[in-house]
Amino acid sequence: MTADLPARARVVVIGGGAVGTSTAYHLAHLGWTDVLLLEQGTLSCGTTWHAAGLVGLLRASESGTRLVQYSAELYARLEAETGLGTGYKQCGGLIVARTPERMTALQRTAANAAAYDLDCELLTPAQAGERYPHLRTDDLTGAIWLPGDGTANPTDLTQSLAKGARQLGVTVRERVRVTGFDVVADAAAPGGQRVRGVRTDAGDVECDVVVACAGQWTKALAAMAGVGVPLHSAEHFYVVTDQVEGVHRDLPILRDPDGWTYYKEEVGGLVVGGFEPEAKPWVAPEAIPYPFEFQLLDEDWEHFSVLMESALHRLPVLERTGIRKFYNGPESFTPDNQFVMGESPDVAGFFVGAGFNSVGIASAGGAGRALAQWVVAGEPQEDLALVDIRRFAPFHASTPWLRERVSEVLGLHYAVPWPNRELESARPFRCSPVHDRLEAAGAWFGSKMGWERPSYIAPGGVAAADRGADYAWGHQNWHPWVDEEQRATREAVALFDQTSFGKLRIHGPDALALLQRVCTADVDRPVGSAVYTGMLNRRGGYEADVTVTRTGAADFLLVTSAGSPVRDADWLRRHSDPAWRVEVEDVTTAWAVLGVQGPRSRTLLSRLTTADLEDAAFPFATSRELDLGVARVRATRMTYVGELGWELYVPTELATGVWDRLRDAGDDLGLRLGGYYAINALRLDQGYRAWGAELGPDRNPLEVGLTFTCKLGTAIDFVGRQAVEAVRATGPGRRLVSVVADDPAAVLWGGELLRREGVPVGQVTSAARSATFGRAVGLAWVWEPSGGPVPRDVVDRPGWTVDVAGEPVTVGVSLRPPRPAPTS
Repeated sequence: MTADLPARARVVVIGGGAVGTSTAYHLAHLGWTDVLLLEQGTLSCGTTWHAAGLVGLLRASESGTRLVQYSAELYARLEAETGLGTGYKQCGGLIVARTPERMTALQRTAANAAAYDLDCELLTPAQAGERYPHLRTDDLTGAIWLPGDGTANPTDLTQSLAKGARQLGVTVRERVRVTGFDVVADAAAPGGQRVRGVRTDAGDVECDVVVACAGQWTKALAAMAGVGVPLHSAEHFYVVTDQVEGVHRDLPILRDPDGWTYYKEEVGGLVVGGFEPEAKPWVAPEAIPYPFEFQLLDEDWEHFSVLMESALHRLPVLERTGIRKFYNGPESFTPDNQFVMGESPDVAGFFVGAGFNSVGIASAGGAGRALAQWVVAGEPQEDLALVDIRRFAPFHASTPWLRERVSEVLGLHYAVPWPNRELESARPFRCSPVHDRLEAAGAWFGSKMGWERPSYIAPGGVAAADRGADYAWGHQNWHPWVDEEQRATREAVALFDQTSFGKLRIHGPDALALLQRVCTADVDRPVGSAVYTGMLNRRGGYEADVTVTRTGAADFLLVTSAGSPVRDADWLRRHSDPAWRVEVEDVTTAWAVLGVQGPRSRTLLSRLTTADLEDAAFPFATSRELDLGVARVRATRMTYVGELGWELYVPTELATGVWDRLRDAGDDLGLRLGGYYAINALRLDQGYRAWGAELGPDRNPLEVGLTFTCKLGTAIDFVGRQAVEAVRATGPGRRLVSVVADDPAAVLWGGELLRREGVPVGQVTSAARSATFGRAVGLAWVWEPSGGPVPRDVVDRPGWTVDVAGEPVTVGVSLRPPRPAPTS
């Protein structure tokens, strides 16, 4: 059958599942009605139709929670608009705990709910049993009740969204398979290319924008346009039982994460599904069969047995209940368990909304709206950093790597969300030149943007098998080791491998003009100067937190966090004038970065160089090339730990030699190797902000106390300036404060609820044990319960506590950092 396709559409949405139809629906509501939605089969026939349909409101982040809240609101009102029901019902959700560790996690979840103004109630095992018939409770330690949770019928929801889109003028065509794209060179596009059309088996369609919402088909689909999308399918299992006495339509969702299972009502019976600890990957994305409409994979009772045994334990009534249907439907998962959204940095106009990791129905409403807003406005209109496609690099699209990773990722849905938990699969991946030396010295590694980064260094004598973190909510095995790394940094000298820093070279006659446009600070400084600055969006929120070093008259080095070089390079290119002569290059792997920090850092470096490192000759924020041993390096006097210190930018091939000489020269100075856990604790001593924790697209310089980095006293305009000045006129809606626990035994991780005289007024963003103070320190948001501006003297009010798994811990609160920065 040949579909009647228009020759042109402003936007082509590919994929007729819940996310694709939601995106088309919201584009139309924003006034973009020249939209064509293509589905290779029929609506909802891919993954959507066999989704369980759970809509749990509370997520790990505030932005994620708001996104799902909107989904629930949309699903509840959509029938009135379209005449088609969504099957949405608010039935509440019960999450039970079998262990004290899980109960601590649920208590932290309840604190998050309070911070996000969501209803949540802590329950005893007996109270949980009262809310759910047939629930075995004798081995439970407690539970939480989330009355806002609900369920939706995925197929009905999709049809309702599609009808809503059609009513506003969107064209929907089924049984049209996309076979390729027209991608053209465009010097004005950030990546030098732009999508101009879609090829299908029913004809070609010219367009300005493509939005790929094709579920597990998205990776192979996007590859035809030269866009990498890191996702891989895994088999996902659930069964539907016969009717169960006492099970009614409004039965709550039940989750038993210690047993890896969830349950919901289905026509008087139960859906019993889960997320087994070790998943079963399906075929490679490019090998998914076609057609694959409303199809399931073979039953695998052996693999499902771990879930079924857990279900029989939790709901003994299932032992005498028949099974009506076994569902094995493949779904796509991403390497970090967050979905993928946004415009490709490589092909302008090519957007992605996929990889929803089994939360596609809960997320579809909010994700479709956010994606549509991004298309229309040209940039996100809310904090989508956690799901932004630009958090990945091209190498993340490796299918063998993804296949190995997906086995672990699916199981993380119900794993205990330990602080600092590291993924174990598909590693090691990217290694710095000194990785082997660190490993030999006792390092335990975390991972960021694929980089293997030392979290801490276990002391000599600790066996390799005993170096790993013993995850816990309280004090951990590595705390004493990290304390020593902090003390060395404060009292002597420490050496850090910071090679994972993202590094961008911006050069050309108009490099300065570009940086002045996007940077909050004035970067027109003499050659050899380093400037700390933010980059903001038009709403005044942070898109990046960087240092910019002027290495030549028209040459700059921008240093950013490990996870941000793709994002930041794209941001720069998007804000460059097409007439400007400026290049943005990612030079991350060309340079290793060795941090030498501490009061004896000058002494150590002076043993290897003849350069004058004294304050008068080499002040703070100075950057110069110098000889260090036999190598030529760039030394930048900069610190993220609040001590005298330098960051050494060393050509990758020279890094091991420089590292060895530094270690040899520092033996008698108390030199100690340090890791990122120590850096985090040390920066919190100083109140230094971090991208992704304190800084993000919804947070502005007044809220985070960084207006000193903004050139508001000059006539130089920059992106976001008007928004910042508007907030300055009205006052910030929240403020970032430093917190210090009174009780030395209290352990904070970030995410804890902040109260003032018992009233929720904020949330901890980052926290760590400080060896400097012998107790936990951190940063936290404070807001007014009334929703009004937060005055500076808010910290003078009494009665501050932090909720640590249900227990109040008294804290001191200040706008100033606990430890003043050193003067030299």
